[in-house]
Amino acid sequence: MMLYFKPFVYFFLLLTFSLPSEAQKKQNKPSLDALIQAQTQDVVTWRRHLHQYPELSNREFKTMEYICKQLDIIGLPYKKGMAYTGVVATLVTGKPGPVVGLRADMDGLPVKERVDLPFASKETSEYLGDQVPVMHACGHDAHVAILLGVASVLHKMKDQLTGTIVFVFQPAEEGAPPGEEGGAELMIKQGLFKEYGMEVMFGLHISSMIETGKIHYKPKGIMAAADRFKITVKGKQTHGSKPWDGVDPITVSAQIILGLQNIVSRQLNLEQAPAVISVGKISGGVRNNIIPEEVELVGTIRTLDTVMQRQIHQKIHQTAVNMAESAGAEAKVEIIKQYPVTYNHPELTSKLLASLEKAAGSNNVLVMNPMMGAEDFSFYAREVPGLFFFLGARHPEIDALDATLHHTPDFKIDENSFPLGMSSLIQLVLDYQNQNK
Repeated sequence: MMLYFKPFVYFFLLLTFSLPSEAQKKQNKPSLDALIQAQTQDVVTWRRHLHQYPELSNREFKTMEYICKQLDIIGLPYKKGMAYTGVVATLVTGKPGPVVGLRADMDGLPVKERVDLPFASKETSEYLGDQVPVMHACGHDAHVAILLGVASVLHKMKDQLTGTIVFVFQPAEEGAPPGEEGGAELMIKQGLFKEYGMEVMFGLHISSMIETGKIHYKPKGIMAAADRFKITVKGKQTHGSKPWDGVDPITVSAQIILGLQNIVSRQLNLEQAPAVISVGKISGGVRNNIIPEEVELVGTIRTLDTVMQRQIHQKIHQTAVNMAESAGAEAKVEIIKQYPVTYNHPELTSKLLASLEKAAGSNNVLVMNPMMGAEDFSFYAREVPGLFFFLGARHPEIDALDATLHHTPDFKIDENSFPLGMSSLIQLVLDYQNQNK
């Protein structure tokens, strides 16, 4: 028997059997892992270029242009020049949802590279009036490359996303040159949050000390507040052979330095939180047989507790002034607050811990002790809830005792850490969006 279909019925059947279903469409889309793996070589290439051509804080002009060039290729709109050399790119999905911020820092350090790499830095620049070598000795080149990779992957997943993702490429994390503003604080001052409206910020820091494949995090204070102090000790100049005719500010300064260490070891409750006072620079005198009139001490204060921070400021002033006075000298104390505590919002950290575990595996996400280093991601985390964590980049074959330290000529990281850097940030974005539709 012969069957006859009317044309519109035939057309309907043809559509039914030839058009892929939504499930089939989803099935045909590359997985997140596949997208990340496909992106990894670009991330390595970007990182190596940035590593070879580092720039100092507030001088990252070539770095800015390189970032913009890659964003043009990715297809994301951006604004450049915020805080001198910063770049802010946006991925607007057109669907209602949260505005999530991701941050990478981009400046290098005045360090001469000793690592034997084909892309090792040979760059120099001017710092405090001197010509100095420049190196990415803290991994900011990797941070930029990873965030560019995240931007590229998320752009390819745009139809699966909601809200807006803001990619912040930030200059001068290591601190602006003397007399200049810079970094996160300046970006905020210039309207970063007012213009883009982020309601949460995520960031990572690569670590040469943590094994590749691991993530370390901590709720609440993960990195310390950093304050700079200067103590000027004024005595009375005299001949070196007759110290009794003057007031020696060098010996008074030595007593003050020892007194500052007594603040930490004998006057603070270190069960509450750790603290550090370090003198990093002593200036005074012109020759061996002259006791000078003045000595200057410059140092840093690191704290994880705001009450303890205030106590230390008070005690430094008290110690320096009273010790100087007891020897017939004078002491002037200046304390400048630089970075607040880098604070991980407890509720946000708790909700998104599963995201980090999804990216790295639950056994590879570990709670860490707080670090006394400082980070200007802390300024973002004062504006909105933030989550900042450490990405391991020490090759598993390298013993922890042999790992190269940050801010040193031998600093070296494992590029195999980059896929986890991308997947951890992407997973945070996806899960935060799903939790806050």
